[in-house]
Parts: sequence; structure tokens; C-alpha cells
Amino acid sequence: MKTLVLANQKGGVGKSALGTQLAYYLHAAGLRTLFVDLDHQQNSSKAILKSGRAVAPGYSSSEMLLNGKRDVPNANFVIVPGDDKLSSLEREPSTHNAIATNLHGFLAGVSSQFDVCLVDTNPNPDIRYASALITGNYVLSPIQLNQEAIDGIGSLLKHPRYGYFKIKEVLNPQLELIGIMPNMVENTPFQKGNFQQLAQAFAKLLIPMDDTGKSFAFVAKRSVIAEAQAEGAYIAEIKKTAARDAWRDIKPAFEVIARRMKLEV
Repeated sequence: MKTLVLANQKGGVGKSALGTQLAYYLHAAGLRTLFVDLDHQQNSSKAILKSGRAVAPGYSSSEMLLNGKRDVPNANFVIVPGDDKLSSLEREPSTHNAIATNLHGFLAGVSSQFDVCLVDTNPNPDIRYASALITGNYVLSPIQLNQEAIDGIGSLLKHPRYGYFKIKEVLNPQLELIGIMPNMVENTPFQKGNFQQLAQAFAKLLIPMDDTGKSFAFVAKRSVIAEAQAEGAYIAEIKKTAARDAWRDIKPAFEVIARRMKLEV
């Protein structure tokens, strides 16, 4: 089982919508898919459960982290949903070692049942965020094209406790950064300028779409994506022009992500 962590230390970047649609895509491609929602906002959980595509094990992710639950339904798409309790875990330091151990044990225990696991994290670095990076194989970081988000890339990589480089060096040498992925990109001169700035400063962190080094993965801002998230719908199956146009743009990026994770889709 390959585990992909969706991580960004800033909220409002469309991380949950991207993760949800990626999960639908991988499941539709025939991969046995597990989704673990560690975000107390539960945006991924609400959408996936509403879709009716996945089944839940009867416990939440905080129960899994605190109590070491490992049994999951025998199904090809399973979600361990988030809950409100998650937001208080950082304030309970006595549980932190157990949380990291239990997440590792859970993923190891179910690895034979699934081909891929997606972990949606909260936007502030804490024990949930750290535990996901400690146990994951890959990291994907959706960002918005504004100066605050671009400046925040340094925190994602170099946070003294929870930065990617620190986690990889000290705790999880196998962790691989798939890349940063501009999300909700608007077709405006301001956004184009920010994308150009991002490509100049962080080209090695972006996800190349070809061998030219000039085309990078991104997701355009489209209202149909938000609508799909609200309805629990898979964009590829929505029968209207706006959805078909959006999927035509999104699918190639998802294909590249899958290849970089060495998944057969």
C-alpha cells in the first residue's frame, strides 16, 4: 500500500476537494482505496460519505489515533472519517507518542487490504500532521497562488519540528515529496505573474507535466469543483459541459501523480 499525505500549513487552499477527487479517480481506476481524514473540519469525510462510494468502519480517526483501532470493512473503498475531537489532540501531550504509534500500526495493519491510502491533514502543524508525515510514503501540497502561500512554502519544507526536510532526515527517510500543486488557479494577470514567480523560484518543487520543464501541474478554479464537493460527486461522472471541461484539465495531473507514486492506473 502506498500512502499519500495531503499537507499544507495554510487552510483554504482546496486541499480536501483535491484529495476527494483524487480518491474517486484512484478508486475508479480499480485501486483498493483507503482514505483517512485527520482534519477536524471533516470536509473530505462529508463529501465522501455523502457520495455513498465508500464505507466507514464505525469509528472516527481520533478513536483510531487514541485507541489503536485497526479493523476495517472488507471493501474496495473505505474512509476513516474525521471528528471534532481531533482539534484537541495537540493539547494532550501525554497521548502524542501513542498517536504516532497507533497511526503507524493502523496503516501497517491494513496495508494488505488496500493499494493506496490518502491522508488528509489539518492546516496547522501539530501531532496529527507530524504523525501523517512520519508514516507516509509521499507528500502532495496544494497551494494557492498568492504571496502568503508562496512565502509559506518555506514553512512546509523547513519548519523546525514538522518541516518535510526535518521529518525525512530524522524520522522517515522514505518520505518523498511529489510536489507542490497550485490549486484554484484563476486566469488573471496577477495569478499568471505569481505562477511565473513560483516556477522561477521553486521549479524543482512543482510537478512537471512533460520533459520540457516548462509545463507544470495545476488545477484551475472552477465552480463545478466546489459543487461536486458539496454534492459528494465525482467530477468525471457529472454530465455537463463545465464538469467535462474541468475533468479534461484535472485528469492529466492526477495521472502524473499516480505515476510518481508508482501506481498502476
